[in-house]
Amino acid sequence: MEMERDKRELEPVQAQGAGLTNTHEKVALQSEVDLPEHDESAELFDEEHKHADYTNFTKAQFVGLVKDLAKDTNYMKVESVIKEIKPHYDEIRDKERAAALQRFLEGGGIQEDFDYKGDELDITFDANLKLIKDRRMQYLRQQEEQKNTNLQRKQELIEKLRVLMEAQDNTHQFEAFKELQKEWRSIGAVPGAQAKTLWANYHALVDRFYDNQSIYFELKELDRKKNYESKLDLCVRAERLAGVEIIKDAIRELNELHHEFKHIGPVPIEDKETIWQRFKAASDAVYARRDTYLQKLQQDLQANLEQKTKLGDEAQAYATYQTDRIKEWNEKTKEILDLQKRWETVGGLPRAKAKEVNKKFWSAFKSFFNNKNAFFKKLDEERENNLQIKNDLVKKALELKESQDWDKTSNELKNLQQKWKDVGPVPEKFREKVFKEFKDACDYFFAQRRGQQGKVEQEQIDNLNVKTAICEELEKNAQEGSASVDLLHDLQDRYNSIGFVPRKDISVVKNRYHEAVQRFVNAIPDLTEDERSRVLLENQLSDLRKDPMGDRKIFQKELAIRKKISKVENDIALWKNNLEFFGKSQNAEKVRDEFNDKIKTASDHLQQLKQQLKMLRTVS
Repeated sequence: MEMERDKRELEPVQAQGAGLTNTHEKVALQSEVDLPEHDESAELFDEEHKHADYTNFTKAQFVGLVKDLAKDTNYMKVESVIKEIKPHYDEIRDKERAAALQRFLEGGGIQEDFDYKGDELDITFDANLKLIKDRRMQYLRQQEEQKNTNLQRKQELIEKLRVLMEAQDNTHQFEAFKELQKEWRSIGAVPGAQAKTLWANYHALVDRFYDNQSIYFELKELDRKKNYESKLDLCVRAERLAGVEIIKDAIRELNELHHEFKHIGPVPIEDKETIWQRFKAASDAVYARRDTYLQKLQQDLQANLEQKTKLGDEAQAYATYQTDRIKEWNEKTKEILDLQKRWETVGGLPRAKAKEVNKKFWSAFKSFFNNKNAFFKKLDEERENNLQIKNDLVKKALELKESQDWDKTSNELKNLQQKWKDVGPVPEKFREKVFKEFKDACDYFFAQRRGQQGKVEQEQIDNLNVKTAICEELEKNAQEGSASVDLLHDLQDRYNSIGFVPRKDISVVKNRYHEAVQRFVNAIPDLTEDERSRVLLENQLSDLRKDPMGDRKIFQKELAIRKKISKVENDIALWKNNLEFFGKSQNAEKVRDEFNDKIKTASDHLQQLKQQLKMLRTVS
């Protein structure tokens, strides 16, 4: 339709001096110079860049991005990205301003006096936006100035073309005409309002020139042959584009070829349709690849949409999750972070759906961590309360440490020790300090009591003798094969009920007792390895309950068991992975059996460790 409009506008000028001889030549010129220009790069740019996800960008990331944009000379791309990221940045800045206002008001300020200037990132972001705007305006002004200059130059060429047609000397007229054509093609775009009229006048004058050049028809035919050779070369170049790997580069080069094809003069009439169809076929092949690429891109985006929609649905289960166990919070945190990794491996989304799908996933993600933070905040408050309770117990112990009422104070301190055990954990940074203060106060009193009561030493010697006798009884039953779980519990209770022994003998008797228990448990008939481990652990835990440092030792033992569990799990995973590398060779089956035995043994050991950990947690 555009071609037909141009023809109608040219008709009044073409009618002047147009002869029958060149009617076909004029039609050829019009059909070839009016080829439409193609700008597919903008479309590809939109498809490739409009799916970027800025939802989780930080202010620093946005500032880094806008700094890069300030250096980019592709103003269409820059403007598109700025429109996309500015609402996200403004949302972050509005939240920071609201938080600053809240702090200002809570500090006793008046809202009318509040003046928020933002931080260094805000200043940098705004400065780069202004720089981008100024450079773009300067670029547009330069473009308009250049277009006006181009308009003036082309108007001057039209006047020269008119003068050339009126000249009497036809000897060098054709060469001068070709130079004018060459100069016309070298000049860039003009303002849109004058482009159509200018182009129509130029076409009309070119047609009139060819009409007036019937004397030089042979030269014109030679020129058309040269034009044919030039267009043939463009066809070859266009056909090569079908093999260009990056479709965007192929489209950009094809646009340039279209521009050249449009400005090359007419070709011989008999070759016009053939050369055009060949060039069009090469162009269509590139456009077909472009369409396939865009279709594949849309399919990929749709597949991404389906995946992220499912992940968003999975995330909803975490939005309302609640529990009062730290371990369960940590397990769920690992799960949702794994879900986040899966989310991040999926590519972009269709723009129409991106905001909705992103909001659904990240809202659930943020809700989970808000709930988790609330839980741990409450837990911290409970630990602070426990710290206050233990500080009060320390204060009472310090008040009692100098008492000479040995029996009464001893009972009171033991009651304080029991209360200490009943109180939950305190903040980690105060645990050692507050325990040391409490223990030192208790130890001081009991040391004073031992120093004042001479009989204590004899009692400790007697206790040592009794504990030694229990060790001997354990060893005897183990040797004679009369060991049993019930007898172990009885001897264990008797051992734990015995008081202090001399300090120099504590380690010796304790080690002998533990070794005797080990031999005793090993001698109990019909016990599995798992049951033996459980009985030994119960015995250790029973000892730790009587130990003032029991909480800490239980905690350390729990850490050691967790470390063993982690190692065994890693070993099992490694062995299972190694199994996949063995083929069906003659010796592969034997190796697989060996690895399967290792995995089974490790799995049994893992179950034992987990059972031990469960027992420890029950005690703690």
